[in-house]
Amino acid sequence: MKRFAAIWLIAIPALAIEPHPDAEPNTHPPGHVDILENVDYIVKDPSSLEGIVLDETEAELTGAWQYSTHTPPYVGIGYLHDQKSGKGEKSVTWRPYIPRAGNYEVRISHCYNVRRATNTPVTIRHAEGETTIRINQQEVPEHGRLFRTLGTFRFEAGNTGSITISNDGTDPKKVAIADAIQLIPAEPGP
Repeated sequence: MKRFAAIWLIAIPALAIEPHPDAEPNTHPPGHVDILENVDYIVKDPSSLEGIVLDETEAELTGAWQYSTHTPPYVGIGYLHDQKSGKGEKSVTWRPYIPRAGNYEVRISHCYNVRRATNTPVTIRHAEGETTIRINQQEVPEHGRLFRTLGTFRFEAGNTGSITISNDGTDPKKVAIADAIQLIPAEPGP
């Protein structure tokens, strides 16, 4: 006998945010979610979060990424996944505008479950160079079940830095997830 996971249908209000024009559309019906208790952790308005926040709608996509809303939580209207294909050929890059040079705590958001990659690479390009960290997207992120801290890095003013998540080296049977980034000043201003 096969055991099936419960599928929940909920009402999530539509947002004025437009999906990324280069991403493939969501294939799940509105309100179709697999972890009902995580709906409360969805952040519908990215501008309500502290610091500099960029959703996937503001990123550069390489390769075919697909929208989903099936596994909350997420920021904005949903998240992107790599469709378990094109491993090593897909990435999502955010280029935040930094108003003031300094140290920033860098966070990345992703939903989580057993279908996620356990070694998803995230590359931070900062004032001192480039740092790549592999994250386990099956683990619950520590900030609101949504964001995980990657570390604190120095950035110059402007948009010379970037954060890139890719599917390079991830398990071909697991999906890599891209949702949003958050940079929080790590030192007080004058």
